[in-house]
Amino acid sequence: MREVCVIGLGMNKWGELWDKSLRDIFVEAALEAMDDAGVDKIDSMYVGCMSSGLFVHQEHLGSLLADYLGVNPIPCTRVESACASGGAAVRAGFIEVASGISDIVLAGGVEKMTDVSVDGATFALATAADQEYEVYQGVTFPGLYAMMARAHMEKYGTTREQLAQVAVKNHKHGSMNPLAQFPMKITVEQVINSVMVADPLTVLDCSPITDGAAAIILCSLEKAKELGLKKPLVKIIGSAQATDTIALHSRDDLTFLKATQKAGEVAFKMANKKPSDIHLAEVHDCFTIAELIVLESLGLTEKGEAGKATENGMTTLGGKIPINTSGGLKSKGHPVGATGVAQIVEITKQLRGEAGKRQVKNAKVGLAQNMGGSGGSTVVHILEVA
Repeated sequence: MREVCVIGLGMNKWGELWDKSLRDIFVEAALEAMDDAGVDKIDSMYVGCMSSGLFVHQEHLGSLLADYLGVNPIPCTRVESACASGGAAVRAGFIEVASGISDIVLAGGVEKMTDVSVDGATFALATAADQEYEVYQGVTFPGLYAMMARAHMEKYGTTREQLAQVAVKNHKHGSMNPLAQFPMKITVEQVINSVMVADPLTVLDCSPITDGAAAIILCSLEKAKELGLKKPLVKIIGSAQATDTIALHSRDDLTFLKATQKAGEVAFKMANKKPSDIHLAEVHDCFTIAELIVLESLGLTEKGEAGKATENGMTTLGGKIPINTSGGLKSKGHPVGATGVAQIVEITKQLRGEAGKRQVKNAKVGLAQNMGGSGGSTVVHILEVA
C-alpha cells in the first residue's frame, strides 16, 4: 500500500449562501484545492453529500459536479453516510491512491441546506435516523442527543455547565476562523439561557443549518515529491470506518459510541499511534454532548471525564489536546456532506503551520472524527507531518 499525502486544501466561507447554488459552492472549493496543490488535472473524484435530493432536488452529483468542474470524463462518485459522508469520501479517495489505482484524487464534500424551510431541513436530516422506530414516533436528532446527554449526566455527574463550556470553547476557537458561519464568542450563561430545543439542550448547544463545501487533493507520497511542493507534506497514516445500530434504543449504552471506538482503534493501530500521541483533534460536535462522548469513545479522555477535561481547559487552545480548533460544527457550521472534509482541511492547516491565530504549537499528529446520525457510522483519520 502506498503512502498518501494531502497536498491541496479548499474551503469557502460557510453560512447562508443564498446567491450560490450547490454546484457553485462545490466548484469554488474544488478549484481552490487544485490551486493550492498546484495541479490542473486529477484522475478521480469523490463527493460527500448526504441529502442533495431532499435539499435541492438534485441527485446524480458525480456527473453534475465533474461537468461543472470541467474534469469530464474522469470517474466521479457521490458518497453517502449521513453526516459522515465527507469523511467517507476522504476515505474512498485515500484507498484509491493507496491502492495505486490513481495518483491524484480530489475528495470533496458539499451541502446546500438553506433552500428549504426549517421543517424541510429537519425532515431531510431525520432520514439519518431510524424512520420506523424513531422518526415516526416524533423524535428528532436534538431529542436523541438530549437523551444521550441526560444519560451521561445521570451516569457520570456531567453538569449542565460542562455541556455549555463545549460550545463556549468552540465559539472561542471559531472567532479566529474567517471561514466560520458564527465566528462570535459566547458565554456559559448565554448557552444555558438560550431557547430550549430538547432538555437539556438549548439552541446554543446545537450545530446550525449551513451551506458550504470543502475539498482536498490526495496523492501518493512519491508523486508529491515529484511535484516539488514547497509546503510541508502531510500524510494520512490511519484511516478507518465502522458502524453501529442506527436506532439509539438498540444500543447497550447511550453514553458511549461503539462505532467511534472501533474506528478509532483500527485507525490508531494502522497509524502505529495511541491516543496520547495526538496533538489536536477535530471531532463531530453536532451537539455539545456529542463532543464529550466522542472524546471518551476515542480514548482521548477516560469514560465520564470529558466534561471535567473541558471545564479544566484541557481541550482549549493552549491545553493538553486542543479539540475543534476550527470552531467545530458548532461555530464553523455543519453543511453535513462537507463537514468531514473540512475537518481534514483544518488538521492539515495545523500540521502545516498555517492556522494563524488558532495555531497549535508544535503540532505534528492530528486526528479527525466524522460521525453519521446519532453515531450509527463513524470515520476516523490520523494525519502526520511527513
